[in-house]
Amino acid sequence: MRFSLFLHMERYDNSLSHEEHFQNLVELAQMAEAGGFSTVWIGEHHSMEYTASPSPIAQLAYLAAKTSTIRLGSGTIIAPFWNPIRAAGELALLDVISGGRAEVGVARGAYQFEFDRVAGGMPATDGGKAMQELIPAMQKLWEGDYAHDGEVWKFPTSTSVPKPVQKKLPVWVAARSPESHDYAVANGRHVMVTPLMKGDEEVEDLMRKYETAIANHPERTDRPDIMVLRHTYVHSADQPEAWRPAAEAISKFYRTFDAVFGNKAPAVDGFFEPSPEQKFEGRPEFAAESPHQTAMIGTPAEIIERLHHYADLGVTEYSFWNDNSMSHEEKKRSLQLFIDEVVPNFAKN
Repeated sequence: MRFSLFLHMERYDNSLSHEEHFQNLVELAQMAEAGGFSTVWIGEHHSMEYTASPSPIAQLAYLAAKTSTIRLGSGTIIAPFWNPIRAAGELALLDVISGGRAEVGVARGAYQFEFDRVAGGMPATDGGKAMQELIPAMQKLWEGDYAHDGEVWKFPTSTSVPKPVQKKLPVWVAARSPESHDYAVANGRHVMVTPLMKGDEEVEDLMRKYETAIANHPERTDRPDIMVLRHTYVHSADQPEAWRPAAEAISKFYRTFDAVFGNKAPAVDGFFEPSPEQKFEGRPEFAAESPHQTAMIGTPAEIIERLHHYADLGVTEYSFWNDNSMSHEEKKRSLQLFIDEVVPNFAKN
């Protein structure tokens, strides 16, 4: 099982500038490369400071010049917000700039807040059609001349300029339902999953969906990779209570997620107030101690034990999700402890 880093510029107030936050992001990515991580992933989100990331490809292109080995993944671009010609060209350019290190993650999108502002109010639930049309169109454009007559997009003969360095750009699909797992496997795409606020039983269920999809497609000889993305915080064994601030910080992240996803609370200059704790009375997943059991929070020994279980389940990539509302220094300490004391236990033979 390999490791990757998933991160954004994450702001809850104006205490740090965007410039400082971006330099922090670069430092974390360079730490991950030095620590042997396979990939750094950056997603796409609009008009929200808690995941300030309107253009993952621009950030990844900058990281291409600041790194030399780590792969650079869009984790993910939101399919309905893109034209296939633009997406194919920009992702191919990233591959050229990085010397063949691009990874392509695509999702249908989830926040109605974004669809109301970027996609003319299109229902977020309709994003799957665009995702399933965008990916094969991009792949055809990377190969050469291609005309498209689809349900979402139509365009005359076109091609991707430039072409990717890699003969076959790796494509990942964000999956949750059995149908999305089946779509990914049937079409030879890698799978990205996140259990969000649920525990390891959710990881086990997502792996069952993945294995079922593989069993249902014996015609596929190429077994896709599967990545589990999970909020991660590592603390030393001599600080047994250090999980508490991490659990509270991750709970704050998810209360902010709830405010955005609910699409009812107004944003003020891009900032969302986290949903109040009282809203979640009777919902144990929002209790302060719950993320200690669900998110990947713990000592190196505790983290290693859980990750060995993931490896036994067949997870091929574990992505260290570093968005957690904590300070940059706290994030650095956690990541370095993971690199120093966890990663060596999964070294390649």
